[in-house]
Amino acid sequence: MRIAMWSGPRNLSTAMMYSFGVRSDFTVMDEPFYAAYLAATGADHPMRSEILQTHETDTDTLNSLCSRGGSPHLYMKHMPHHMIDGMPLNWAAGCVHIHLLRHPARVIASYGRKRSQITLDDIGILHQERIHAQLGGLVIDSADILAHPEAMLRRLCTAIDLPFDPAMLSWPAGPRPWDGIWARHWYNAVHKSTGFASEPKDLPRIEPQQQHLLEAALPIYEAMAATKI
Repeated sequence: MRIAMWSGPRNLSTAMMYSFGVRSDFTVMDEPFYAAYLAATGADHPMRSEILQTHETDTDTLNSLCSRGGSPHLYMKHMPHHMIDGMPLNWAAGCVHIHLLRHPARVIASYGRKRSQITLDDIGILHQERIHAQLGGLVIDSADILAHPEAMLRRLCTAIDLPFDPAMLSWPAGPRPWDGIWARHWYNAVHKSTGFASEPKDLPRIEPQQQHLLEAALPIYEAMAATKI
């Protein structure tokens, strides 16, 4: 099995990667197209030069790497906004596609703590809608996972015909060997975690200058969330 887990940033995506990564039957890839995306777009992201120096940028090589299996399974954490025009999707054939959502108010608030300027492209929701329409797949909401980790992971595993492994509920604190080099900037909280933590019920306050992002993203989130497992 090859799982392509699609999500925008700050979506519980790293915790989900760690959850699958502690299974003995999975190999993990962390955002394999990130460096290629930076090289193709010139986007000014934190640690840009280090990412380009450390990670693969050749799209043919990436297509081949993502087409291979794991041990015996492969889990790939993908950001949909990395898949700009020209990025190969041949590797996606035969994958189990899962789309991880998070309420855009939470995404915007969390992302804003890491970068001062945010665009709709940055949070990935438009691209996630496009990838979902193109490739199909299951939809799951991070709020449901955080509220009921075991029940939701069991439900997800059942939906993709994968035996549930209780090991998925916890992991040791600290970084992982498969982390991208960008982990130093983005993964501080998950490196302190040892499992899925609850979050406040109330949505965070969105700054007036970011309100347009919420208004644009919310209808897309709600439409996709209506199909969640």
